[in-house]
Amino acid sequence: MIVVRAILLVALMLPIVLLAHDLALVIDFGIASVGAPVALGGVLIAIIVFTPESITAVKATLSNQLQRSINLCLGAFVSTVGLTLPAVLTVGLVTGKSVVMGVSPTETVLLLMTVGLTALTFLGQRASALQGTLHLTLFVVFGVLLFVT
Repeated sequence: MIVVRAILLVALMLPIVLLAHDLALVIDFGIASVGAPVALGGVLIAIIVFTPESITAVKATLSNQLQRSINLCLGAFVSTVGLTLPAVLTVGLVTGKSVVMGVSPTETVLLLMTVGLTALTFLGQRASALQGTLHLTLFVVFGVLLFVT
């Protein structure tokens, strides 16, 4: 039964990966046309992927369910990273193309700060508005550095 579900998961994921590839071509063309940083393409794809969970998380936050909101965001992140990165790396291996993550030293520092803040957020009993504000601040810093560096 698990083998059937694993095959079904891969079969249902394949069209999404192929459509994302086509969408990436359109986004890359648009980014090149306006002269924006290349990394903006990854950010736009991530926004597209996270939008459904983000809408649900915002609704939960507005209903004063902050912990549910944090859990939704964490689940979306884990499922995306846990499924997308292995899928992209596997496609790269199968097609013989190299996959470059393109993480700069500045982004590495931001990633470490985010991981540290996330650990503090989830090791506590409950998430607070201050922790959410700090996460949002790190995201804004990333957005600014995306266009500055």
